[in-house]
Amino acid sequence: MAWTDERIDSLKKMWTKGMTASQIADELGGVSRNAVIGKAHRLGLKSRPSPVKAKDKKAKAKSAPKKAPPKRKAQAPSRAAQPATKSAGSAPPAPPSPAPSGTQYRSLGPGGFVRQSPADQAPLPPAPPRRLVPQKLDPEIADKTGLLDLTERVCKWPMGHPGESDFHFCGEAVNPGFPYCVEHCGRAYQAQLPR
Repeated sequence: MAWTDERIDSLKKMWTKGMTASQIADELGGVSRNAVIGKAHRLGLKSRPSPVKAKDKKAKAKSAPKKAPPKRKAQAPSRAAQPATKSAGSAPPAPPSPAPSGTQYRSLGPGGFVRQSPADQAPLPPAPPRRLVPQKLDPEIADKTGLLDLTERVCKWPMGHPGESDFHFCGEAVNPGFPYCVEHCGRAYQAQLPR
């Protein structure tokens, strides 16, 4: 179904009348409700609020009980509650003094660490140069083929368990066209027996 000028005009008219997308799709025929909504959106027609959302808001407003605002009791002190006699030598109580201006408060970050501004942070000293020392191999595994020693001419059959310290690969010369030596090709590629 193609959107012809006639169908677009009828879509615009029905949309402005307030018909639903399903009703418009039924009238036009050959289009789905989603196609009508998509075309209306691409044409820039004014979108309408969904009736489902409007009903839900009204239902929630009706079902939710109204809470009374909390009552505030502001009682003025009565004359009877104040002391009747005041000594002549007593001074009025001093208002609480604010914190001294020299005190600095710092906010704590996650984990209780003090947050620092970039100005407070000291630059990190440069790391000392590293000496490259050749690794001393254990004599037990010195002659064994490791992962970094593998090439296309070396048998890649794993020996042992990868999590163990003595794990290595076979390392023998490969059978041409295969990743393993002749012995390990015999294990890996076994002919299926006839049934």
